[in-house]
Amino acid sequence: MKAHERFLKYVTYDTTSDGTKKTCPSTEGQLVLSKDIADEMKALGISDAHMDEHGYVYGHIPASEGCEAYDPIGFIAHVDTSDAVSGKAIKARIVKDYDGGDILLNSELNLVLSPVQYQEILKYKGHDLIVTDGTTLLGADDKAGVAEIMTCAEMLLQDKTKKHGKICIGFTPDEEIGRGADLFDIKKFGASYAYTVDGGPLGDVEYENFNAAGANVKINGLSVHPGGAKNVMKNAILIAYEFNALLPACETPSHTEGREGFYHLCEIRGNEELTTLHYILRDHDSNKLDAKKTRMHLASDYINRIYGAGTVDLSIHDSYRNMGEMLKPNMYIVERANRAYAAFGYTPTSHAIRGGTDGARLSYMGLLCPNIATGGHNAHGRFEYASINEMEKMASILVYMACDISR
Repeated sequence: MKAHERFLKYVTYDTTSDGTKKTCPSTEGQLVLSKDIADEMKALGISDAHMDEHGYVYGHIPASEGCEAYDPIGFIAHVDTSDAVSGKAIKARIVKDYDGGDILLNSELNLVLSPVQYQEILKYKGHDLIVTDGTTLLGADDKAGVAEIMTCAEMLLQDKTKKHGKICIGFTPDEEIGRGADLFDIKKFGASYAYTVDGGPLGDVEYENFNAAGANVKINGLSVHPGGAKNVMKNAILIAYEFNALLPACETPSHTEGREGFYHLCEIRGNEELTTLHYILRDHDSNKLDAKKTRMHLASDYINRIYGAGTVDLSIHDSYRNMGEMLKPNMYIVERANRAYAAFGYTPTSHAIRGGTDGARLSYMGLLCPNIATGGHNAHGRFEYASINEMEKMASILVYMACDISR
């Protein structure tokens, strides 16, 4: 089965993760897909393929005869999709031989995927593209990665002339809510190092990412009837506005790029008595991230001096760190991916991810794990699309990487 055929099958499963749930995985749909993938792996001939009690899938392709001494390497992807846009009842379709113009996704809603807004799509003129009907995301992040790894596995198992070391395969739940590495069993996985297949255009190898933290702010107010509120009411909503105004207005996602960090207010809800705010803090420089945390604490202290102790309750927790600190001394891992891209005519590129992957956390847990491409674009949105040409090519690139036993 081709990679894009698998992908079209996998996107019919609703695997949206849910950060409000404490279970692992956070949603039932992830279990359903992961079980079916494990069964598919067994059908391909991966005898030890299985899903554990937390929804993680593991399987191994033994080393070719005479290649047992080579480093076992791993490929990892996640089955969940973002909750930013619905992932339920995805209506995917193929646009054959894209002509470089507008793609009408939904005439009723007048939704158009246009190169005027998304200029990168012009690089895929002549490709067959998979798009949605504009009412959901597509799920290439990261079901494209799952499909490509599975197709790579099938190709290796069918062609016994291809020589390789042990290949370790893993599929994780809940990556989109930052929990994909929480219960990943590195010892069971068994790789010396691995790659998350969870990126964009082919040629990309990502080995740097944001340092990340989350901040929860609780504003405790006091509600009284507005007719008698003078010098008594403490409106938690207005105090929340004041708190946010103490943070740099130019250091938000919409005003930053590249390696520039940000404060991102993701959610605000409440009333006069209690208002909560949730932020994510990001920076490639760990010292600058620490400075952002300090700025949050200073804002909290200031509001508490003005309105009284306990008005603001601030908690900050670290999420993941920049994997570049771990990978830069081990660039042979990145070079393996670069050689594979070059063999297929791609110029290897790298940029610092303005986000994070399972690989960022795994790299600090003892499994070095840069991120490579899938051919998916515009993730987490209704204008998401994927190139079939690149998906099929990526499956072959993974095979090349598996068989590159120069180290």
